[in-house]
Amino acid sequence: MRFVEYKEKVIEELSRTLDAVPEDKVEKMTEMILSANRIFVNGAGRSGFIMRCFAMRLMHLGLRAFFLGESVTPSAAAGDLLIIGSGSGETASLIAKAKKAKRIGCRIGLVTISHDCSLGRLADHIIEIPAPTSKIHTVYDSIQPMGNLFEQSLLLVCDITVMRLMDKTGISSDGMFKNHANLE
Repeated sequence: MRFVEYKEKVIEELSRTLDAVPEDKVEKMTEMILSANRIFVNGAGRSGFIMRCFAMRLMHLGLRAFFLGESVTPSAAAGDLLIIGSGSGETASLIAKAKKAKRIGCRIGLVTISHDCSLGRLADHIIEIPAPTSKIHTVYDSIQPMGNLFEQSLLLVCDITVMRLMDKTGISSDGMFKNHANLE
């Protein structure tokens, strides 16, 4: 297949997958973010990279957002929110963090492929992205390898969530840029 053919197929897959994400689930996540004292974000592997992007955008919005595991990440407390991005919902290190967050009194938001997973049983709110991986099959197929479709869709769901937060807070892209790193 040529580049243009792959491009068209990937965009078609993304469109179909995002069409299956319920808007009310994204709206509820935005409300959870806005009502949280602080937002902690986590994920592993490629999903972890995407969740770092999400944490950065939340910080750009002026929210108190942190990626778990960084040396400057503060302790969590009741009233905080932990948002995890995990395709399988079965990553042991993420499950351990979610269990501890629950004990502390944090709410948990999860973005995953299926609610029927260990993290799903711990979460207060779940956004499902029905994208297949090499280990998890959904009603959809993908020409892309492994978890690519989930990871791409995760990035877009996180970015759209940020845009909904911008709408709700009235903060513009220019306003967000004031929080962008300036000692680069």
